[in-house]
Amino acid sequence: MKPGIHPTYRSVVFRDRSADFAFLTRSTVTSDKTVEWEDGNTYPVIDVETSSASHPFYTGTQRIVDTAGRVERFERRYGGRRSR
Repeated sequence: MKPGIHPTYRSVVFRDRSADFAFLTRSTVTSDKTVEWEDGNTYPVIDVETSSASHPFYTGTQRIVDTAGRVERFERRYGGRRSR
């Protein structure tokens, strides 16, 4: 491998705030935010929207996404127009 061209591979905490779940792994992503982990060390933290703790496929639950008005707005715009 060429020296100096690869990103730093280090320990990073990925945190899913919606499920109050975090895990420590190794990655090349960077972050300015840090968090103190259970072992007492401080690691960079990356906030994610979905993890295995909140994804419907892994949890078996459906999470409701607030899309109120989208279908109604579509129906108002295009519902009355049929081209046949």
